[in-house]
Order: sequence, then C-alpha cells, then structure tokens
Amino acid sequence: MTATSLNAFAFTGQNLAGHAKVTIEQARTIALKAYPGKLTNEELEQEKGGSGLRYSFDINHGKVTHEVGVDAKTGA
Repeated sequence: MTATSLNAFAFTGQNLAGHAKVTIEQARTIALKAYPGKLTNEELEQEKGGSGLRYSFDINHGKVTHEVGVDAKTGA
C-alpha cells in the first residue's frame, strides 16, 4: 500500500480531525520527509505533550519500521 492509496481509507481518529490545523495529507508529507518509506498505518490521537493532538504514522523502510509523530496543530 502506498501513501496515495491510503487516501481512500479513513484513518483511525478521523473524528478528531476537526480539531487539527494540519491536514492528514500535510502530516503524511512531513512524516515521509523524516523517514522515507512505505506507510503501513496512520492515526490521529490525543496524547500528552505538545498540543495534545498528533498524527502517528508507521513507516516501513526495508526491515525497519519507524513510528513518526506529527503535531496536528503545529506540524512539528
């Protein structure tokens, strides 16, 4: 599954998207710049720290999977 094919599916936490200033597409781009690879999972979740709302992506690169978080309000 590629990043473009993930657009067709709802991501976990979509009900929180109205509180985000950064879109899922923008967050996906930020995450893939940090760790290029194949997106295997994405979600929007409330978490302690930062703005309290973040996108979380699992990105496979070879045999390694990285979890990359992007603040949903600041893009950090």
